Amino acid sequence: MDPKRQAGEEAVKLVEDGMLVGLGTGSTAYWAIMDVGRRVKEGLKITAVPTSIRSEELALSLGIPLIPLDGIPPGGIDLTIDGADEADGELNLIKGGGGALLREKIIASHSKRLVIVADASKEVKTLGQFPLPVEIVPFGFKLTMGRLEALGGHPALRLTEGDEPYVTDNGNYIADCRFGVIEDAEALEKTLNLIPGVVENGLFVGMAERIVVGCEDGNVSVRERVRRG
Repeated sequence: MDPKRQAGEEAVKLVEDGMLVGLGTGSTAYWAIMDVGRRVKEGLKITAVPTSIRSEELALSLGIPLIPLDGIPPGGIDLTIDGADEADGELNLIKGGGGALLREKIIASHSKRLVIVADASKEVKTLGQFPLPVEIVPFGFKLTMGRLEALGGHPALRLTEGDEPYVTDNGNYIADCRFGVIEDAEALEKTLNLIPGVVENGLFVGMAERIVVGCEDGNVSVRERVRRG
């Protein structure tokens, strides 16, 4: 079985009747949503909130009941299952390769539990091999990218196949930044979000509870974040 599918289906075992579930975005989260849909058809009683238009359309096609995010209290989402582009030893993440980082972070921040699904290639010792997505507003975007360059980010504007700026579900652009090895993800996350024109960045620090990894040998490994203090 595809390692991504294995990871997604293993994580869905955590979903129980009555839960409000956050549905992630990406190639591994896709399999989680597919399995949630299967279980809903078999009688699972849940509601869900998607992290992107793509995930919303997939969920609706599978008959998964959706509710709008508006009105959900902080911490009101029981469990969110989402993917990641990188996860380090402390389960700090780089996300946003699929372009949904802003909605993903909003939903993760309102979730009691964030479970990451991935294949083994996404586990790294230190973040930074994958370009860090930074969502920026179109107005003055070249100036914003200049600030990212000054930080050492070497930003590249994400483009479509037609060489037009990629536009997120929220109408923004994405600058993919290469900072190299990110030694202090928490500090960089805060610094980036202080730049006028930056909406959000793809560093998810201290948010994930566990990562479920599908392996090529058919096994699934689960690693939980070590809580300090």
